[in-house]
Amino acid sequence: MYGQTADSLQGKQEQEDNVKYPVLQIKGLFQARYLVGMTKDVDVNGLHHSDHSGTSNNFMLKYMRVQLRAQISKRTEVVVLANLADFKNDPKSRVLENAYLKYTFNPKLAVTVGQFRPWFGIEETYPIDIIKSLDWSNQYTEFGKLGWTSFQIGMSATGQIQLGEIPLQYAVSLVNGNGKNQINDNDNGKQYSTRLVFGLAKKYALNLGLNGGIGEVFSKKIYAVGADLSSLVNFDSKWSLDMQLEAKQATNHVLYYSLDPELRTANPDDYLIRGIYFLPNLRYEVNHRNLSAFELSCRYEYLDTSFRINSNPRQTITPMFGLEFLKNYGARIQLGMQIDRYKRQIENTSQYNNNLFIVQVQSRF
Repeated sequence: MYGQTADSLQGKQEQEDNVKYPVLQIKGLFQARYLVGMTKDVDVNGLHHSDHSGTSNNFMLKYMRVQLRAQISKRTEVVVLANLADFKNDPKSRVLENAYLKYTFNPKLAVTVGQFRPWFGIEETYPIDIIKSLDWSNQYTEFGKLGWTSFQIGMSATGQIQLGEIPLQYAVSLVNGNGKNQINDNDNGKQYSTRLVFGLAKKYALNLGLNGGIGEVFSKKIYAVGADLSSLVNFDSKWSLDMQLEAKQATNHVLYYSLDPELRTANPDDYLIRGIYFLPNLRYEVNHRNLSAFELSCRYEYLDTSFRINSNPRQTITPMFGLEFLKNYGARIQLGMQIDRYKRQIENTSQYNNNLFIVQVQSRF
């Protein structure tokens, strides 16, 4: 038995030694939408127009992503991800998304340096092309503006260890916190964040995530905290239910510094953002000719960007129905609605009740 194990390990080592680097892998994503605004005087971007103007329907190219992953040694990889669809906007701070080098010492420690997505919640752990709803949550978008999620420039350490019977994944990140593709940090402050994920029940893929972060922006202290639960229940070989529950709170320093200094308070923590969302996704494996599966999801989200001062919470319900034609979301069509409700409607702003119908098609390759 020992000899067989040794021979197996030796063969594996020889196979690894025979690999010629770099090993290149190219992937891509195409995603487009057709949007129809179903609320009078509200355009497809959710902006109210009291003069009855605005575009109520639109074909939209959301993503045309190309990713190059270069494994340049056994432990080192370089990743570049660009969204060519962002050329339709001012590309100065867009287009380039991931651009990082990752060195893996062992399963317990890997170091990433460059522009990447620091882990601070469930949504940072998977790409947009396998998302269970229409788009990222409103919470994810807002925390990206605050420098905790989305693409940031800095460094991170990640890995997995065992705490007795419980597997623990961790991430510790240090970033500028002012978004992607910036020439310089806009101040001397940095943002430090940590994510811990505990595997509680392997049978149901039940994971508990805890997130915490501190930082400094223009000499003012800021913070962020969060917790999340995720689970995957397989009823049989065809039916499964994926569930996500996530809550976060943070200093809204972007709002704080956008206000007139004479009108705002002295403490940025008087302006706190708080949000929670729940996303169940029911999946049925069809495996019939060209149709692989169908999915039905409905995300509920509550978000208040300043719940202590001038509170105006937003509630969003996003029911979606999806058809998957190739395995692993290789090709799919989604139909759904985005239903927004505000405590107070404000004319000629995006804080206005809205119903939006969406048809979305995507192909990943």
